[in-house]
Amino acid sequence: MSLLQTPIEYLKGVGPSRGALLRKELGIHKYEDLINFYPNRYIDRTRYYKINELRENPAEVQLIGKIIHLKTVEQKRGKRLVATFVDDTGQMELVWFQGHKWIRESLQLNVPIVIFGKTTAFNNVFNMAHPEIELLKDHEQSLRTALQPVYPSTETLTNRGISNRAVNKMMQQLFVETQAAFTETLPAHLLDALKLIPKNAALFNIHFPKSTDLLAKAQFRLKFEELFFIQLQLITKNLIRKHKIKGHPFTKVGDHFNNFFNHHLPFDLTDAQKRVIKEIRNDMGSHAQMNRLLQGDVGSGKTIVALMSMLLALDNGFQSCLMAPTEILANQHFKGLSELAVGLGINIKILTGSTKTAERKIIHEELENGSLDILIGTHALLEDKVQFQNLGLAVIDEQHRFGVEQRSKLWAKNDIPPHVLVMTATPIPRTLAMSLYGDLDISVIDELPPGRKPIQTVHRYDTNRLKVWKFLKDEIAKGRQIYIVYPLIEESSKMDFKDLMDGYESISRDFPLPQYSISIVHGKMKPSEKDAEMQRFSQGKTNIMVATTVIEVGVNVPNASVMIIESAERFGLSQLHQLRGRVGRGAEQSYCILMTGHKMTGDTKTRMETMVRTNDGFEIAEVDLKLRGPGDIMGTQQSGVLNLQIADIVKDKDILLLARQYALQILKDDAGLQKPEHAILKTVFLELSKKKNIWNYIS
Repeated sequence: MSLLQTPIEYLKGVGPSRGALLRKELGIHKYEDLINFYPNRYIDRTRYYKINELRENPAEVQLIGKIIHLKTVEQKRGKRLVATFVDDTGQMELVWFQGHKWIRESLQLNVPIVIFGKTTAFNNVFNMAHPEIELLKDHEQSLRTALQPVYPSTETLTNRGISNRAVNKMMQQLFVETQAAFTETLPAHLLDALKLIPKNAALFNIHFPKSTDLLAKAQFRLKFEELFFIQLQLITKNLIRKHKIKGHPFTKVGDHFNNFFNHHLPFDLTDAQKRVIKEIRNDMGSHAQMNRLLQGDVGSGKTIVALMSMLLALDNGFQSCLMAPTEILANQHFKGLSELAVGLGINIKILTGSTKTAERKIIHEELENGSLDILIGTHALLEDKVQFQNLGLAVIDEQHRFGVEQRSKLWAKNDIPPHVLVMTATPIPRTLAMSLYGDLDISVIDELPPGRKPIQTVHRYDTNRLKVWKFLKDEIAKGRQIYIVYPLIEESSKMDFKDLMDGYESISRDFPLPQYSISIVHGKMKPSEKDAEMQRFSQGKTNIMVATTVIEVGVNVPNASVMIIESAERFGLSQLHQLRGRVGRGAEQSYCILMTGHKMTGDTKTRMETMVRTNDGFEIAEVDLKLRGPGDIMGTQQSGVLNLQIADIVKDKDILLLARQYALQILKDDAGLQKPEHAILKTVFLELSKKKNIWNYIS
């Protein structure tokens, strides 16, 4: 066993009780975990403040002085220990709310000390809670570099005496015990090409930086390494699929595809659609299984691409399925594909949780005898009794809402796994796509169909409502229809429901019958009622649809030209963008009006400004990633892969691109990492593959 695999409690100064705390609070089980526990920031410990220089400041400061008095003060809950600390310019208080006995015993009066921590002022007296304290003589002798690391911590650790200084001391002890002999993990040619510092030097300077320059070099080296090995894993997985996992070769472009292309296309394909169809044809024509992610903004025409891929499958004697995460989406796809396929003589059906038993029986029979060509549905498609005669293509919509197990169930629906096309209308920033879907080939439809005018977006305050209502009346007079959307964060939230109903009543007063007619749709209605209201609106029988976010992935009404989003500050950027995509589907100019109060946070202002500035879903996704971080955007399903120790895929985008470029280059030249110079890579790669915790999504 290498020294780095030693349990953490064996490190001098740790012991069983501290070891248990480190395991529970920080996930540090072994020496290796501690060495990879990186500081999250650094502070300058060369500067000493005087008490009369203190200001209200969130940053830590350090002072030299002495404690002249100690007292215990009773408070509502328990006691606090207060020390009077003085220097030659004044006095302040040091406060402890816990651990009094141990602290009292360790403090000495009238002895020069150095204190370090955050100060706050109360009744014009500065105080510092739970400061780090060191005798001045020890402080001068101890290892002090200009930059002191600050490690992530928890309240429990601080209260139990494991301060930042304690972690720092453990780190020093670890370097002593291991003699800083850490194995190099990158090949020499990579270190030379990128002028990377050795692993030993990087680890030392990340924990004890000798200078800002060496710290920057250490950070770059360790970030590159982390991202490089992630890309190595993802690209290897892709190569294995292409070389080891056989796919059904769709070599024929037959009557179904040609008939649709030549006689039934509702409009000319955009160059982007043609490019993507070509990429899909090449994938499915090879003898490997296709695994492709198709990204396209709202309304970019992904459905036609999916249908044409399914027609290719049909021309080669295979069935297809399309799986969507919700019934509304599944129904929308069924309707859209059925309309496109009119006159093609193909059999398309839908299977969801609400499909009647008699209908299910027919679907199961037709699937097994091969007369059903395309099946659309929700996760009901994954049930064991859903057996295809010959499944050749599985299209998965909004994949990040499905888990890994659910997707692999689709694979098992045929002896040779079907080709997989993953579609998403949630634009994924390039860096995030490379980290989450780096094992898939990626296609992007980055052009809207011809004749679409960009949606004009404006931000208005509640005080401008009369002008907004006047604008709506003018649009209705031109024969257009309007969406007005209210936030419903919780289906059960009485407050949100009240806002919606109050809004509906107020709109009904301002847009009275018989001149105007209003539909309403919300989560408390039965599915049949919702459908009836949506039908009325899509048939043009009502002018205004008042709704909660159920329409985010709802109906397609080309005549609806205005989207009003109430309390827009309560929506995330991607949600605002998805809602806006409900309009702008016809040839007329469309508008999106974001309504908010005057009180807005900095993030809210950024969201509103971004929506007004651009219609580009990818640009919006980049801003959203910066505001919310990767875990939030993809939901919990995928956030595991983003548990990065030092890199940040938002801030370190350039390093990620570089890491992917070098990983591709190495694997292109040496796919099995067999060359002697890649022996190091192979060892680390195999070790990482065993660690299911980080790589479980990949495996």
